[in-house]
Amino acid sequence: MSIKQYILLFLTLLMAAACSYIGEDEQLIYVAPEAAKRVVLLEDYTGQRCINCPNASDVIADLHNSFGADSVIAVAIHAGPLAFYTNTKFLGLRTQTGDEYYNHWNLEYQPIGLINRSAPVDYTLWATKVREELQKTSPLTISLNGLMTDDKTAITLNAVVTGMEEMTIGHLQLWLIEDDITAFQLMPDGTRKDDYHHRHVFRAAINGDWGEEIKVGKDQTVSVEHNIPLKEDWNAERISVVAFVYTDAGVIQAKQFNF
Repeated sequence: MSIKQYILLFLTLLMAAACSYIGEDEQLIYVAPEAAKRVVLLEDYTGQRCINCPNASDVIADLHNSFGADSVIAVAIHAGPLAFYTNTKFLGLRTQTGDEYYNHWNLEYQPIGLINRSAPVDYTLWATKVREELQKTSPLTISLNGLMTDDKTAITLNAVVTGMEEMTIGHLQLWLIEDDITAFQLMPDGTRKDDYHHRHVFRAAINGDWGEEIKVGKDQTVSVEHNIPLKEDWNAERISVVAFVYTDAGVIQAKQFNF
């Protein structure tokens, strides 16, 4: 064997030996993914004839300023005796689906809210309850993607739910929201404000009033897609979708997508 061959053999053995040993401080250690941050869903049951409801809207604005609209997702659901259906004179924001929710939760007055579907909470206590919920983690994440047709008459939405922990069995709910609708509102001083700006208003349930069943385990994903026509009296420029997964224990994760 030539000297050159000896040298090549020596270098090969040296490299093999170097690659076969990894110090304890250099070994790869499995690190479990961090638990998903809990996003809070605040269902604000409101009405255009509710004089204290603008005060509740101010609380939501303060929560968004403090924690961000991505961390506290608010949906204004116009329902119940103080809400108003559209007539020939005034635009109303009440919906039959909203009334179904209002009656299902046995709500008795407005404004009142559900925070991650816990027991009904008076708006004066929303900030405290939201802070509590933000300290929790979630067993899953939600991602949303969507497209709007060029003529702005329909949207396509894709929702992907990814499990982070053990199996979760619940329901995925998709809601269509319209922001900044100008319509009348009774104010705390008893006056009627005809150009009041209503924020994050519930318009429709996309996948049924109570959503669709979903099962997702650790490191598993579930993907759903829906095509939704838009009504002519909705402003397509201000449309968004709120998605959340809930169980009998309440809402465990939420996400919003703005078109």
